[in-house]
Amino acid sequence: MSTPNEPSARDAQRQQANAPPSSRGSSPSPSPPRPGFRFDRRWIIFALGLLVLNFYLGSRANQPTSRVRVPYSPFFLEQVQAGHVKMITSKGTAIQGTFAQKEQYAGSKPTTKFQTEIPAFANNDALSKLLQEKRVVVNAQPLDTGAPWWQNLLLGFGPTLLFIFLLFWLMRRAGNVQNVLGSFGRSRARRYQPTGDRVTFADVAGIDEAKAELTEVVDFLRHPERYRKLGGRIPHGVLLSGPPGTGKTLLARAVAGEADVPFFSLAASEFVEAIVGVGASRVRDLFTQAKEAAPAIVFIDELDAIGRSRTSGVAGFSGGNDEREQTLNQILTEMDGFDSSTNVIVIGATNRPDVLDQALLRPGRFDRRVAVQPPDRAGREAILKVHTRGVPLGPDVDLGRIASTTPGMVGADLANLVNEAALLAARRSHEVVDESDFTDALERIVLGAERQVMMSLEDRRRTAYHEGGHAIVGMLTEGADPVRKISIIPRGLALGVTFAAPESDRFNYRQPEVKARINVALGGRVAEEIVYGETSTGAESDIQQLTEIARQMVGRWGMSSAIGPIAVIPRDGQGPFLPGAAEVSPDTQKLVDTEVRRIVEESHQEVTALLEQNRGKLDSLAAALLEHETLDEDDAYAAAGVPRVAPTSADSYSAAARSRVAR
Repeated sequence: MSTPNEPSARDAQRQQANAPPSSRGSSPSPSPPRPGFRFDRRWIIFALGLLVLNFYLGSRANQPTSRVRVPYSPFFLEQVQAGHVKMITSKGTAIQGTFAQKEQYAGSKPTTKFQTEIPAFANNDALSKLLQEKRVVVNAQPLDTGAPWWQNLLLGFGPTLLFIFLLFWLMRRAGNVQNVLGSFGRSRARRYQPTGDRVTFADVAGIDEAKAELTEVVDFLRHPERYRKLGGRIPHGVLLSGPPGTGKTLLARAVAGEADVPFFSLAASEFVEAIVGVGASRVRDLFTQAKEAAPAIVFIDELDAIGRSRTSGVAGFSGGNDEREQTLNQILTEMDGFDSSTNVIVIGATNRPDVLDQALLRPGRFDRRVAVQPPDRAGREAILKVHTRGVPLGPDVDLGRIASTTPGMVGADLANLVNEAALLAARRSHEVVDESDFTDALERIVLGAERQVMMSLEDRRRTAYHEGGHAIVGMLTEGADPVRKISIIPRGLALGVTFAAPESDRFNYRQPEVKARINVALGGRVAEEIVYGETSTGAESDIQQLTEIARQMVGRWGMSSAIGPIAVIPRDGQGPFLPGAAEVSPDTQKLVDTEVRRIVEESHQEVTALLEQNRGKLDSLAAALLEHETLDEDDAYAAAGVPRVAPTSADSYSAAARSRVAR
């Protein structure tokens, strides 16, 4: 008698069928020969011979007939009169015959066989009398219609039989015919056994709150009787929601690894096919496999692909009785039939929980929601420690410092950062990955790869003043993020970059801090106006950025006294269906545009006055950029003549910024 954690023979067979090739072992036992008809080399040769014969007979059948068509009058009658016709066969108005000697018709090759048609007005009695006089043999046999019956049969059914033969041969090679025909409705979920590539909570870092939420799920899968004897019921489904790359899939696998149970994983889009009903069939098969392997976990990634709201006009999606809706209905039915004895938990992941159907979120289905947020500084350091386990690090590498310079990055970004640093170290023939490799990898990810562009001296000078304008405004504006690096080396689509990052993670921005972002974005354009008296196309991305910030201030964050705390702009990705946004009047929309223009113009005036007062700092910083091309944080502040003060709070930062402006 097997325990729940010991798979039965049926489970082992299903595991072997569903496991990827890399996890099935290096020397699988040979499967017994299948009974029935076997295909070998002789059958392949027979099929090829049948195909060649079919093509040959087809080409012969398509060749023109050997009988030459002649006119009834005067040629046929003259040949009969001259005694050149030896024998004819007649049926209806058609006549086929043979010449007594080789005659030829104009444009034809020499032949002894001919055919013709008797006109409707011809005198048949006269023709019969003439044939008798010339002693022409008249047969009662049917006309020669061309290819024999067996050839017509082979040409008619041969291709179809050959196609069926090849189809069954391919299906026999792939496996059982019944399995092939029924595979359309089989689930494509990948099954991970606890003994395979096991992931535990030790492999997940930076999302401790989410791990704590799922500890109860793990404990239930390990000790279900502890909860059942007290009448407790584990949630049927757990919904993981958060930005892309935060570790939702890894967290679900860690739950299965900690609970030591099988893990079925697939994306929601794998359910849906062009054939109606396939998605629902795959859902049924998936839950059947999970129940047979219970206790188990079913993980459905990107749940919003099939779980979007079916209510017309909500979140920009309309309902309809299509394949996606049938698949969703089947998922709802399967989850609604769960009970605590099944020991199957469904974990779903999505980036868009706001568009999910309410039937999925009600108690009894996905009745527990876990938010997986981007990690803070300590979380990023822990993630870097996980991803650098197998990476030899140099003695100068400080993961805490790297974590502090990567605000906003999630687990996938940090894994990519470690990988890019390792690739750079390998290209540079380093024995270990040192600090410079991480720094260059971070610049490559954030700022883009360097481009080999030959810029003229005037373009380099204009770019230096443009980036210097961004930097000076960032150094002297209250609430702006400190400048980390300035470069006039082309990267990505930009001719130069100015990188700024906060001292610590920011979760809330005050209105002066949001306004400072607009000022910094305007710094490059205003610097060109002051130095050259004109602007260039280099400020395109800056204008797009500051316009978007100003519109959000007015329409989403309530930072305009003229509009007030009213949401007139939908959130990102919601489209025009935000409740209340569709009823915005044209006058309100016009007022929004007016307020956006007012905010931008006020910032333009402030930045112009700031750069005119600090023209000397701008010239010094531009000259340093022309000389060195790239300036780090300390070099940038030193070249501009602005003291670098590390504030510990928002108030100290404001005081430091005001002191800089005063200087």
